Amino acid sequence: MPSSEQPIYLDYNATTPVAPEVLEAMLPYLRGEFGNPSSTHPYGRRAREAVDQARAQVAALLGARAEEIFFTSGGTEANNLAIRGVAQARPERRHVLTSTIEHPATERLCRHLERQGWAVSRAAVDAEGRVRVDEATAALRKDTALVTLIHANNETGVLQPVRELAALARAQGALVHTDAAQSVGKVPVDVDGLGVDLLTVVGHKLYAPKGVGALYVRQGTRLEPLALGGGQEHGLRPGTENVPYIVGLGAACELARGRLGKDTERLVELRERLWWRLQAEVPGMRLTGHPTQRLPNTLNVRFPGARGSAVLAGAPEVAASTGSACHEGGETASSILLAMGIAPEEALGAVRLTLGHATTSEEVDVAASALARAWRAATGGGER
Repeated sequence: MPSSEQPIYLDYNATTPVAPEVLEAMLPYLRGEFGNPSSTHPYGRRAREAVDQARAQVAALLGARAEEIFFTSGGTEANNLAIRGVAQARPERRHVLTSTIEHPATERLCRHLERQGWAVSRAAVDAEGRVRVDEATAALRKDTALVTLIHANNETGVLQPVRELAALARAQGALVHTDAAQSVGKVPVDVDGLGVDLLTVVGHKLYAPKGVGALYVRQGTRLEPLALGGGQEHGLRPGTENVPYIVGLGAACELARGRLGKDTERLVELRERLWWRLQAEVPGMRLTGHPTQRLPNTLNVRFPGARGSAVLAGAPEVAASTGSACHEGGETASSILLAMGIAPEEALGAVRLTLGHATTSEEVDVAASALARAWRAATGGGER
């Protein structure tokens, strides 16, 4: 039975456990295979071969070439390399187009560029959390250097119209970056299908360890490195490679390729089962985001008459998250939900429930009942 010590984990968009197959692939490089990939002796050559294999595995998941994959410490660094790297490489263009629902690893970068004198436009989203393509298109300018748009929002799971906007942006000479941290490994992601020049991958979102990621850089795309040093990663990301973690990322990407179709169907079924159970037990509950154009594992719901934080506090046997931020003065509603036009008090009722490979139907049922009980307790039996 779940408990406050070992609750049912429904926070897979926050992080995932390291898959057993991934750990198994990493172990040799945490033990005897300790060579530096830059060394020319057998220890170094074996390490280089492992990094090259991982690069090919990441590329295969994205429909990219191996030489277009650059390893980083994670999504934040990859986003920095993409956005700041383009800004420094294209100083003649001083405009960036993004959206109102970006992860802080993108939004804070855009604010930084604004302080440096860049113009930044933020396209709005509709009530279902999808960027308005017409508004984004109208914001494109002749001096737009980059369009950066999240592929799947981390809170709502809503998939964004990256492909449609990319075609329009590239026709005007702008480069296109997408933060695919949440979508890679959950839905098919193909760099040519999306039409992007840069794409962020995060290891700990797809059953690899924390502290490793990658940036896809389309061949011919000019970027300035953020750090200077040795020639690793063709000088774009210098520093001795983290071989065990890179191997883990490669193994996770290969694992994801084999799981995508069947696992996606299973996750959709579990997600809809959870939604059905919650609807049945919590009258007036609302879904946040597009009903179909979202990640198969993500369910963001709004509990009526209660704050999401109170519901989760009353259901310690469930590990999930809200989009609100707690501080000394109280709680602040999620900026993502506010951007969708949801009223602040209603947005504070949101809870994000995200499923993973290990989630079972029994866990879904138990979690739904626990959350419903907590909601009834928080609202005095459901009365408003």
